[in-house]
Amino acid sequence: MGLYRRGQSTSGWLVLVSALTAMSAFRAGPATAASARAGKHRAVVESDWDRIQAMLAGPDEALLLGRRSDAWFEARWSGRTGAWADRLNGLPKYVVSSTTAPPRWSNATLLTGDVLAQIAKLKQGLRGDLLVYASCQLARSLVDHDLVDELRLVVFPVIVGDGTRLFGQTTAEKALRLLSARTLGEGLSFLTYAFVR
Repeated sequence: MGLYRRGQSTSGWLVLVSALTAMSAFRAGPATAASARAGKHRAVVESDWDRIQAMLAGPDEALLLGRRSDAWFEARWSGRTGAWADRLNGLPKYVVSSTTAPPRWSNATLLTGDVLAQIAKLKQGLRGDLLVYASCQLARSLVDHDLVDELRLVVFPVIVGDGTRLFGQTTAEKALRLLSARTLGEGLSFLTYAFVR
C-alpha cells in the first residue's frame, strides 16, 4: 500500500471535509449534540469561523454536495457578502441527488444516475480540490468506494453519545496517515489525514 500524494497525478484531489466533530466521531454543527456540549470550545470556532473555513478549504476548485446540503448552504450563504461568502457563492458546485429537481445554490450542476462513476470522471478533469461539505450519506459512500483522498477535521475535546456519525459501516478497513496537526484556540485540533491505498 502507498500514500497517494498531490503531484503524483494530474487529476483532482477529492477532499472530505467535516468542519466540526467530537472525539467520538459524531459530527458537530450549530444544532448538533456535539457542538451544543462543546461549551467554550464552540465559541472559539464561531468567533473565527471564516478563517477556519478558509483554512479547511485550501486551494479548492469546486464543491460536492448532497441535495439537502445544497439547500441548507444556499439558504444561509446566497444572500451574504464578504470574502468567504463571495468565494463560496462563486465556486462551481456539483449536487448529487436522486431527483431531477434543479440545485438551489449558484453555479451548480446536478449529478444523477451513476453518481460514483461521474465523480470519478470529474476528479480526472480537476486540477484543484473538490470539497465535500456536510453531506454525510454521500461522504460515507465516497469513502467506501475509495474516492476520497484526504480528510480534514476540526475536533472538539468532548465525547458525546448521540448525534450523526461522520463514519458509517464500510466494506473494508480504511487506513489513514496523519499529514498535519495543529491546535486551534484552547484545545481544538485541526487534523489532516491522507487515505493509504
